[in-house]
Amino acid sequence: MNILLIHQYFLEKDDGGGSRFNEMTQVWSELGYNVTVLSGMVHYNTGKKYKHCKGKFTLKQRDFYPGVDLIRCHVSESYNVNFLGRLWGYFSFVFSSIYAGVFKLKGKYDVTIVTSPPLFIGITGYVLSRFKRIPLVFEVRDLWPESAIDTGVISNKYIIKFAYWFEKFIYKKSKIINVLTPAFREKLIVNKKVPSDKIIFIPNAADFSLADAIAKDFDAKSFRKKINLDDKFIITYVGAHGVANHLIQLIDAAEKLQDTNVVFQLIGSGMKKEELIKEVAKRNLKNVIFVDPVAKKEVFKYILASDMGASVLKKVDTFKTIYSNKTFDYMSCKIPVLLAIDGVSRELIEAADCGYYAEPENAQAMVDVIKNALIKEAQLKEMGENGYSYARKHFDRHHLASDYVRLIKEKLDI
Repeated sequence: MNILLIHQYFLEKDDGGGSRFNEMTQVWSELGYNVTVLSGMVHYNTGKKYKHCKGKFTLKQRDFYPGVDLIRCHVSESYNVNFLGRLWGYFSFVFSSIYAGVFKLKGKYDVTIVTSPPLFIGITGYVLSRFKRIPLVFEVRDLWPESAIDTGVISNKYIIKFAYWFEKFIYKKSKIINVLTPAFREKLIVNKKVPSDKIIFIPNAADFSLADAIAKDFDAKSFRKKINLDDKFIITYVGAHGVANHLIQLIDAAEKLQDTNVVFQLIGSGMKKEELIKEVAKRNLKNVIFVDPVAKKEVFKYILASDMGASVLKKVDTFKTIYSNKTFDYMSCKIPVLLAIDGVSRELIEAADCGYYAEPENAQAMVDVIKNALIKEAQLKEMGENGYSYARKHFDRHHLASDYVRLIKEKLDI
C-alpha cells in the first residue's frame, strides 16, 4: 500500500515536540508500506523556516526515514507574528502543498491521510484526493475551529463562519475520520452528526522504543548534577509556550513555592516564551528555569531526571476533550504527571493512577497538590510505574500504528 500523509508540522529527526507521525511512518515502513509526506518548512513552535529550507519553495528528501520520502513546502514565517500572520501561515501551506502534490508527487497512492489542526490543511487533502482519485482519511488531533476560537487564535466572524462550513464539508467528503480521544468521537457523532461508521479511534501514544533505550543506561543523578538541580524537586514541562498552553499558571504556582525545593523546568519555545521570561524576571523567581528546544533524545533525559512532568492548558471547555501528547512521554519515562487539564485527560491519569490533577488556572490548587506530592516519595515512584504499565497496555505507538493501517485497509477494502 502506498500512503500519502499531509501534515503541516512533520518534524525533523532530532526535533523535540509532537512526533506522533514521525514514529508512525517508520512503523508503516517497517510493515512494508511506502510513505510520502507533504509537510511545511516552518517549525510550529519557533515559527521559523528550517535552515536547509531557506530560499526554497519545495524540497524533496528521499528516504528521510527508510521507506519514507518527505517533501517540504513553503510556509510563511509570519506564523507567530499576529492573527493575520498565522492565517497566512496556514494558507501559504495550502497553496504550496497543492502545488507540490500536483507537480512533485510521482506514482500512484492508495490513500491520503490528512492530520489536523490546522483545519485548512483539509483543503489540500480534498484537492489532492480528487486530483489523484484516492480516498481521503481525515484525522482530528484537536477540535477545530472550537479550540482556535476558545484560545483567541481565530476571532474574525467571517473566518469562523467559513471554518465551520469547511469542517462540515471535509467530514462529509472524508471516507474515514480518525479521532484521538473518545470525547472527539462523541462530539462528532452527537454535535456534528457525523455517521459513526466513518469514525475510527487511534489515539496519541507513547514511544517506548526511545524511552526504554535511553533509560537503560541513563544515570539520572549524574544528569541532575550536570544541570545543577541535584538537590531539587524537578517538575518539567516539555512543549509549546503558546496561548493555549497558558504557562503563566506554572509561574504563579512557582511564586507560591519559593520556600520549598521545587523547581519548574520549562523546555521548548513559542510565541509567549519571551513574555514568560520577562514575567519570571519581574517577580525575581529563582525556581523557574527556561531551556531552549532540544532533540527528542535529550528531552527524554530531562524527563527521566525529573520528579514530575507537567501537562497544562488554558481553562476552556474544548480542552476537556483532548489527550495531551506530553502526558504519554511522561508515562513512558515512569514519572508521575502533574495535570492541569480537566476532562478526558483527567480521566486517563485517574484510570492509570499515574499522577495528580489540579484545576486549570488555579495556582493554589496546584501548590496544594505539589506540597502533597513532596511528602509522598514512595507513592510518586509507584505512580510512575503505574503510568508506564498502563501506557504499555493501551497506548503503545507501534501497536496503534499497525492498527491504523489495518482499519484503513478494512474500511476501504484495499
